[in-house]
Amino acid sequence: MPRGRSDSPAENEGSLVKSAERTVRILEVLATSPVRLTLAQLQERTGYPRSSLHALVRTLRELKWIEADESGSALGVGPHALLSGTAYLDRDLALPHANEALEDLRDELGYTFHYARRDDAHVLYLASREARDTVRTVSRVGRRLPAHLTALGQALLAELTPQEVDAVLPGELEVYTKHTITYRHALHGELDLVRSRGWALEREQGTLGVACIAAAVGYRIPATDAISCSMPAHLLKEGEGERVAEALVARTRQLAATLRREGIR
Repeated sequence: MPRGRSDSPAENEGSLVKSAERTVRILEVLATSPVRLTLAQLQERTGYPRSSLHALVRTLRELKWIEADESGSALGVGPHALLSGTAYLDRDLALPHANEALEDLRDELGYTFHYARRDDAHVLYLASREARDTVRTVSRVGRRLPAHLTALGQALLAELTPQEVDAVLPGELEVYTKHTITYRHALHGELDLVRSRGWALEREQGTLGVACIAAAVGYRIPATDAISCSMPAHLLKEGEGERVAEALVARTRQLAATLRREGIR
């Protein structure tokens, strides 16, 4: 046997898993970056050796999971990443019903509504319906945000026990604005409030000037999905928050009943 080489199945299997993990991590870093990244920036964010990183990037470019700009120096996700993402959405049996609920809520209340699923310590946006008078031009679908600073995430974290919440969350809570909850005891207090009233509210924790109200869709136990209403923070007064929350709770309960009736889990 050549020196330094191993034919052990366990070792070979471990090597393959390591390569797969690095590949997925590269795609996740590029997908979450608002701008294209150079190879040096990608190496800094992943910590991978330059030689192996270069080989993985070259392979991903050839397979069109990664693409570069005209100079060839700045990298971003490629078209085949989109194919994978749309396949996930197309095969989700809950989404057609969720989209109907979002449209009904927008027609009733006029604000922007989102449907998201908890992904460990984050929420992944699966569908959105923007307010008809909005100026937003970029869809939030496909975005992944920390659960602790979104109403969607707080509604879903409240479905867990305090011990389960602590096990899911990272050691340090990421900060987006000066209003973001950064202490665990404060977050647990907020989640207790969510559990008692049945809906979550966050004011400017993720985006300054924006408030969100959310309720879980309980067709799974614990619930994995939720719907939120996004609105200007200054409108959250004189009972408007309660009006939105009442409509959200009613609609999420109706949606959960429909999904259970259809056998969707």
